[in-house]
Amino acid sequence: MQNQLSLFSEADRLGCCVTGTTSPNPPVGCVIYDATGERILGRGATQPAGGAHAEVMALRDADKRGEDVRGARAVVTLEPCNHSGRTGPCSHALLNAGIGRVDYLFADPNPLAVGGADFLRAQGVTVHGPYLDSPVASNSNKEWTPQWAVEPWLISTLRGRPHVTLKLASTIDGFVAATDKTSQWITGEQARQFVHEDRRTRDAIIVGTGTVLDDNPRLTARNSAGEPYDSQPLRVVMGCRDIPQNAAIYDSPGDVLHVKTRSATELLAALKQRGLVDVLVEGGPYIIGAFLREGAYDALQLYQAPALLLAGRRGVSIEEELSTTMSDIERLTPRSIRTYGSDVLWTLTR
Repeated sequence: MQNQLSLFSEADRLGCCVTGTTSPNPPVGCVIYDATGERILGRGATQPAGGAHAEVMALRDADKRGEDVRGARAVVTLEPCNHSGRTGPCSHALLNAGIGRVDYLFADPNPLAVGGADFLRAQGVTVHGPYLDSPVASNSNKEWTPQWAVEPWLISTLRGRPHVTLKLASTIDGFVAATDKTSQWITGEQARQFVHEDRRTRDAIIVGTGTVLDDNPRLTARNSAGEPYDSQPLRVVMGCRDIPQNAAIYDSPGDVLHVKTRSATELLAALKQRGLVDVLVEGGPYIIGAFLREGAYDALQLYQAPALLLAGRRGVSIEEELSTTMSDIERLTPRSIRTYGSDVLWTLTR
């Protein structure tokens, strides 16, 4: 299976390059190879909403290169769509270009777009896929496999809400802040810079009013020189307390949304109405606790620093007792472990 999946590595890389820019559409990557599958004729990735999809971009790239794609092989990370919205059906674009074979990684769960594979097969195109099951399927073996660029969109579509990643940074004895609430900085510079790179790929960053009032963060995505990137995620504050208008969160590029609720489910419903697909929760213990209590999360990032506090604030605060015995444990699936300087980042999914 790994050899088969390696076929999609370049297409996934292209999708990764546009994450955070395509919502509500998925960040799909497409590579067109010659009939032997050895030479690349064109590359493409989904453009911002209303723009061309990955397959069309790859066909345009091949045309610019002067390549003949008749009989060629298209490798794409999501089943080609089969409907007309703001753009035409990708399945028809591939057929009209004379593509001879299509390999796709995931089936499209969107009932409005599904059917591209069947359409192409009916027209005599050789189609292989899906190579992977739905990322929410119980039989989906994801342990120590990469998180594909389209996964958050797939999960968001299937679960009817934005894909949620909870982020925690702690000492190895499990504290996220000192007793006096100070938390800057538990992790080192390399880990913090990766957080900024990660932020720029998200549709929104979520914190609670407590974080805004205690830490006064900007919540921007900044480069290594400390300058904000041109494109910024929506900064979302969750909670019922008022925020002063001179808070740093308002004095930075990008938009701010304050949703006066303590319910993660209500917040996500509001963000879904705005077309958001993938969000990162950087809140304090009560905000993280709310998402965990309501089961409103899909992935967890745990940054661990080689340090001890011995006392302080834990990363999760849940008032009611949700489990009493080990049989209640929820085990997560490890997807990757990375190091940034002396810090370790665990990425896990449900």
